[in-house]
Amino acid sequence: MIREVPFLVIGGGPAGLSAALAATESGIETIVLDDGLNLGGQLTKQTHKFFGSQMENAGTRGFVIGQQMVDELEKRSNFEAYMNTTATGYFPDGVVTAVEGEDTFLKFKPHAILVATGASEKMITFPGNDLPGVYGAGAVQTLMNEFGVSPAQKVLMVGAGNIGLIVSYQLMQADVRVVAIIEAMDHIGGYWVHASKIRRLGVPILTRYTIVEVCGKEFVESAVIAKVDDNWQVVEGSEIDVDVDAVCLAVGLSPTTEILFQAGVKMKYVPELGGDVPLRNSFMRTSIPNIYIAGDVGGIEEASSAMLEGKIAGYSAAKSLGADILDFDKRIEKVRNELNILRAGPLPEKVRTGLKKVVIE
Repeated sequence: MIREVPFLVIGGGPAGLSAALAATESGIETIVLDDGLNLGGQLTKQTHKFFGSQMENAGTRGFVIGQQMVDELEKRSNFEAYMNTTATGYFPDGVVTAVEGEDTFLKFKPHAILVATGASEKMITFPGNDLPGVYGAGAVQTLMNEFGVSPAQKVLMVGAGNIGLIVSYQLMQADVRVVAIIEAMDHIGGYWVHASKIRRLGVPILTRYTIVEVCGKEFVESAVIAKVDDNWQVVEGSEIDVDVDAVCLAVGLSPTTEILFQAGVKMKYVPELGGDVPLRNSFMRTSIPNIYIAGDVGGIEEASSAMLEGKIAGYSAAKSLGADILDFDKRIEKVRNELNILRAGPLPEKVRTGLKKVVIE
């Protein structure tokens, strides 16, 4: 049986929820598919307070923002969510297949689709990287912030971007010792406000360092780090043994775009955005007119950007489905202005460069 639905959102993270709010507000029946047990995506793991301006939810913790969005959606009769459900395919007739749980096969025929599948963690290779105790940063956040499980006693963090810095602080809040943060680049990639907080707590942040190997028979018992030169090669004789029982990798994210490739959406490799990403117009519509994107699937950014893109996509999809949205142009322009402010400054420069390569009219 194929279920026909006006608007199907694949991914219940910040972008997907924001789009669902915009679409249902506009009177459009909306279904969200998410492979998690709870809606919210990465927001469910974010115990830190957002900062910035009021429009960026400054002072509110990430998981609270996610729950507020879910609470509002659950009040609306034109909203429905399928949890523990993975979208598995897109077919030429526009049918989207999904698996709920382990054995329930579903088919949907949406009039419009938002792909908000987020991103997956990058991994790096080194001897011992398959030992128990080598984690991705997302796994550590899930263990601590969703299930209340301490992942280790002494951790080496690899990567000094925002994720590495924030997860390091969360580890320390859970009484886990962060022995050091290492970063192969010659500078810290995350916000200085996060890095300063870590340094004040006595954690060294070593730039121009990489992980060489992890040692242990059945689990992580120690790690070896070393300096790298301008060609990213290990400097001989600079190796340091580090006494840890876990290594956390925060070395970047890649957009999760498989279903867009299946659908035949025009894609482009843009390193500034994290990899292969879809071309899209200013309304977040891809090269296939009824498929929209928002969030990290279109380029790696912050949750605040994902929510704003989701709002644009939600209103735009609703309008394409015949919704009568008062002041549509003003609403879209307001959100775009907020996005421009959010993307101003030196740190998002890479994102601005990448978007110039993929935003088309």
